[in-house]
Amino acid sequence: MRTDEETEAGTGVATGAGNENVPVRFDTKIAVLLREDLESWQRLNVTAFLLSGLGTASPEVIGEPYTDADDTTYLPMFRQPVLVFEGTKETLTAAHGRALSRSLPRAVFTSDLFSTGNDRDNRAAVRAVGKDQLDLVGMAVYGPRNAVDKVLKGARMHP
Repeated sequence: MRTDEETEAGTGVATGAGNENVPVRFDTKIAVLLREDLESWQRLNVTAFLLSGLGTASPEVIGEPYTDADDTTYLPMFRQPVLVFEGTKETLTAAHGRALSRSLPRAVFTSDLFSTGNDRDNRAAVRAVGKDQLDLVGMAVYGPRNAVDKVLKGARMHP
């Protein structure tokens, strides 16, 4: 975790991070928006794929490595919670447009990706379609809390 001073400088980190007795409140948000008509396995698959992109574009979202009491180390994870939302196809399309207009870091998953089997074919499937015609089934977005809230307008928390 970064210090409160780094947070105040606009690095997107939690206030109260240096004091264990103060609740941690992040000034940024990591969110996934899923289309409501996906099957359970699709929701999990889409969520995992979408989140894998955020840490590469926004490395500040990744925390420090974990270590257990036996000094076994584990990979670092996101430093803050990921909120998962759902909505209609129209909600997802509108959210996509709002994320683009705000230039927020984002990842998309289209229905075409369920029929591909590798990264090369995934990228080709997205490349073949204009941004306004993408058949989105999921999107991940990261940015200032208020901006992400505006992007997700109309979505509801995933049950």
